[in-house]
Amino acid sequence: MNLRTVVDGASTDILSVAQLPVLWICALGVFAVIIVQTVIYIRAARVAAPAAGMQPGELRTSFRAGAVSAIGPSLAVALVAVALLAVFGTPAVLMRIGLIGSVSFETGAASIAAGTMGADLGGPTYTQGVFAVAFMAMSLGGAMWMIATLVLTPLLKRGDVNLRKVNPAVMTVVPGAALLAAFFALGLGELPKSGNHVVAFLASSAAMAVCLGFAKALRAQWIREWALGVAILTALVVTYLTVGAGLFPAA
Repeated sequence: MNLRTVVDGASTDILSVAQLPVLWICALGVFAVIIVQTVIYIRAARVAAPAAGMQPGELRTSFRAGAVSAIGPSLAVALVAVALLAVFGTPAVLMRIGLIGSVSFETGAASIAAGTMGADLGGPTYTQGVFAVAFMAMSLGGAMWMIATLVLTPLLKRGDVNLRKVNPAVMTVVPGAALLAAFFALGLGELPKSGNHVVAFLASSAAMAVCLGFAKALRAQWIREWALGVAILTALVVTYLTVGAGLFPAA
């Protein structure tokens, strides 16, 4: 495959560059790192278990419980990832969303990056050049997230302890408020585009509210973990029906 014939910044054929071999190599590299990390953590747990008073059987039980408890969040992420394959391609989804990324963070970063170029993810203005910028924003954001975690965690821990002494509610409210404001701003930016965008926004908001309500009422954490995927699917289905019914004229 001639790379020059595939890559064209103005082309809307995203999958031709999203499936490039170099991206698959990067994805396999990420898988290798995750596997190595897993082996290291398992060995460290086995070494530390006797000091914690854990028997080998208890350690195996904890591993099994951790694996089972990870199924729900993993399926929820996979559900969203499948919907994003056509936008980012398989290697990017595996690297950024399927393994080490947060669905909300990655899609938010990609949307902001595409918006700076006057494009919408998956829209008619979503070109290979926009994909490259969005993917780079996702990757840089994830990289800095990991680096900042390694460097700043010890420093932030001290500040967190001091703030909790003053007001324990501060460190609970501030991060949640920041995330809510960021994604609410992204959602509001879509409303003026068309009535279908309004329907999608309201449908996803209602689905999220219902899921969170059930999660709280039933005390079921797994519902909260599936909420984002359910909200996205609900918005897709409702918008598909409204577009098919022609309730709103095209923008």
